[in-house]
Amino acid sequence: MKNKTAVVTGTSSGFGLSTSIELARKGLTVIAAMRNINKNSDLLQQARKHGVESKIFVLELDVTNEKSILAFQTKVIENFGRVDVLINNAGYAGAGFVEEVSMDEYREQFETNVFGVFAVTKAFLPLMRKQKQGYIINISSISGKVAFPGLSPYIASKHAIEGWSESLRLEMQPFGVKVVLIEPGSYKTNIWSTGKQVAAESLQSHSPYKDYMQSIERYIAAGEDNFGDPLEVAIKIAEITVMENPDIRYPIGRGVKASIFLKNFLPWRLWEKIIIRNLFVK
Repeated sequence: MKNKTAVVTGTSSGFGLSTSIELARKGLTVIAAMRNINKNSDLLQQARKHGVESKIFVLELDVTNEKSILAFQTKVIENFGRVDVLINNAGYAGAGFVEEVSMDEYREQFETNVFGVFAVTKAFLPLMRKQKQGYIINISSISGKVAFPGLSPYIASKHAIEGWSESLRLEMQPFGVKVVLIEPGSYKTNIWSTGKQVAAESLQSHSPYKDYMQSIERYIAAGEDNFGDPLEVAIKIAEITVMENPDIRYPIGRGVKASIFLKNFLPWRLWEKIIIRNLFVK
């Protein structure tokens, strides 16, 4: 792993922060990208704690801004010369019921979670193709395989990433670049708090979906004690970066594999009843 370089987006917290530390501990040089570099204190504190501060370089990157991506691409190539691992992690969870989610909110969700991934990947594809080796690891979600009410912006974005990653994997396979999807369940990150802010309209007293959204919030809150440690995902990502032939998908987290299996094999009417029943348990 020595002399290899990894680019990780969305590194101020959650999976991005944990993955940056874990890869640095494995010997990689890590370019930790974040939209606001003033939020780098948690990352650098953890880097010092683990003795890997010299392996981590924080650079500014707004995945929704073309100029920011170009400036980031230039700095990486000029200063590091190669990218062996690209981890597309930056994103947030937009929430709300379809009727109450504006088209601008849908577009904003896709600008970050979908088009941001496309643009950052395209920025480094020529380099990785010429290297004839590398890993592109896209952080998807169980939501990319299993839908859930009240989260359609996020779920739609992750379904898009799933299909796009399949195409990219087939395109890059002849060039030695491996494309992988990580599909986490619920972990202790700040992604859900962002989603709840977006869902504010559906929690207003005048909303016809208020009771439904409150049921969803109760369901999520009831399971928070069982949310996983993001380090588990970071360790899995580090393992993948040394696999000769990684699979395309890695579901990870409590109940994730079971949920995907049941959704794929149960008749839809039965699956639907299970979801609704679970949500409205008081």
